[in-house]
Amino acid sequence: MKRISIVLTTAALLFGLAPLLYALDGEEILRQVDRNLNPESYEMYRKLINIEPDSSKKEFVLYTIKKGQDRMVALFLSPASEKGRTTLRLDDNMWLYMPSVGKPLRITSLQSIVGGVFNNSDILRLDYSKEYTVESTKEEGDHYLLGLKARSGTVAYDSLAMLVDKKNVIPIETRCYASSGILIKTLHYSEIKDFGEGIVRPSMLETDSPLQKGYRSVMLFAEIKARKFNDEVFTLSFLPKVEELR
Repeated sequence: MKRISIVLTTAALLFGLAPLLYALDGEEILRQVDRNLNPESYEMYRKLINIEPDSSKKEFVLYTIKKGQDRMVALFLSPASEKGRTTLRLDDNMWLYMPSVGKPLRITSLQSIVGGVFNNSDILRLDYSKEYTVESTKEEGDHYLLGLKARSGTVAYDSLAMLVDKKNVIPIETRCYASSGILIKTLHYSEIKDFGEGIVRPSMLETDSPLQKGYRSVMLFAEIKARKFNDEVFTLSFLPKVEELR
């Protein structure tokens, strides 16, 4: 079998098939999607906007940091009623710290601390390759279509259908499904922006859901840059001090 693999690889190189074989490696495509969306460890500023059926809006500004594939913190900067609230994600575990309460409270991935269509898993999203495995890879013109399956039952969505732009290797649209096959929501990526340091990615993420008709949520990315953090930053005891990192 090893000899056959070597022969196939050599043939691919000789006849120009290597790009095709590479393009159909779904797991590698997904890893590239992760790195093209964000550095492995970073800080960023973003705005979340919830839009009601009557067109009224509620906005939130967050400062977010991430380290590796399993640690993330998001600090609310506005509105004033939410200022100082901080969320922590460690792998599949999530907490919310509220200054008025003074201690972290457990939250779940399918809940939403901001309301609207985005849930906590969307707001505190880890790398896709951390949470999902690639079950299928298809080429559709200028795009790849990846069929993703959750690695465990704790992931917010049982499966994803991700449409990826071939040129930039970034998602264009992601449909999120429950284990029953019901479409929970669709994520739409747009407004490609150069954030510097080689980060060229969508600066807008919109979502809608057939389960919440008339409601939309938008995430606007204002700044993303690589930054290293000490492990202590991603602990329950550090949540009241996240503001000091800015």
